[in-house]
Amino acid sequence: MQNKIGKTVDLELVGVDGNAYAIMGVFSRQARREGWTQDEIDQVLEEAQSGDYNHLLSTIMTYCEPQDKQEDEEEQD
Repeated sequence: MQNKIGKTVDLELVGVDGNAYAIMGVFSRQARREGWTQDEIDQVLEEAQSGDYNHLLSTIMTYCEPQDKQEDEEEQD
């Protein structure tokens, strides 16, 4: 899966309700908090919904990068 928007949200999906609508809702809320436009959010959600559940999950995960993971990678550099 390719990140077509070029940015990610600070979101860890572990522990989020596995329901597809819950996952999309959590992603949308976090993206809005981080200043994403509605068009950017809609693009991700449209792509996520274009396949099965695994495609949805894979798509959303492509656009999520928890902050602590980014910090760990920076410390390793």
